[in-house]
Amino acid sequence: MAFQLQVWALNLLAGGAVSFDPMDMWNQMGWLAKAVVIVLFIMSAWSIGVMIDRLMAYNAARNESRKFAPAVAGALREGKLDEAIKIADRYKKSHLAKVVVAGLQEFQSHNASTELSGETIEASRRALERAEAIVSAELKRGVSSLATIGSTGPFVGLFGTVVGIINAFKGIAAEKSTGLGAVAGGISEALVTTAIGLFVAIPAVMMFNYFNGRMEAFGVEMGNSSSELVDYFIKRSGAKAGKH
Repeated sequence: MAFQLQVWALNLLAGGAVSFDPMDMWNQMGWLAKAVVIVLFIMSAWSIGVMIDRLMAYNAARNESRKFAPAVAGALREGKLDEAIKIADRYKKSHLAKVVVAGLQEFQSHNASTELSGETIEASRRALERAEAIVSAELKRGVSSLATIGSTGPFVGLFGTVVGIINAFKGIAAEKSTGLGAVAGGISEALVTTAIGLFVAIPAVMMFNYFNGRMEAFGVEMGNSSSELVDYFIKRSGAKAGKH
């Protein structure tokens, strides 16, 4: 049956029996096929919105972090924690700044004491871990929907394909004939919904994998920054303890 449908489709294309006018195709579709197409276009619009939003967020995070890292490193080398916090506050979109400022603020809150114990370092470490978790969740916002759209898009299109084939059989029953005219409408619905389903799913899957790679890279950068900052706190605590 599948082979027969393919032969019909090729004959329709070769004979010019199928019109490629989108409005004409839309008018020939049944209400169920139209509903499938509408759902697919909503899924496509949502995935495009997520892609644009995440691309803008990731590019802003990368660009601001490139400016933030050398600036805050210079302030920390000079022991200016207050200046480092102010620098971090200026880069609101940087994933590194969001993590580093949490650790700096926690450490700074204990810096006035004469002795900095291991509990202070541990509290700063926990603050960094909490900030990493929060920033990671922010970076992942909406990305999981791309995986959902990528995995369900073809099945929604397949549902439209089934509807089109059912309509093709209805055309055969109504016309009492297996000619092209009896099945043209059903086959066109099946082909269109299948194509739209793939068109929606393929970009969503590709961008989901791309964003996952970007998020992993951001996670490594935040982890490295956190460990380096903890090392800085330990050295600073040791230096302060040596003065007393």
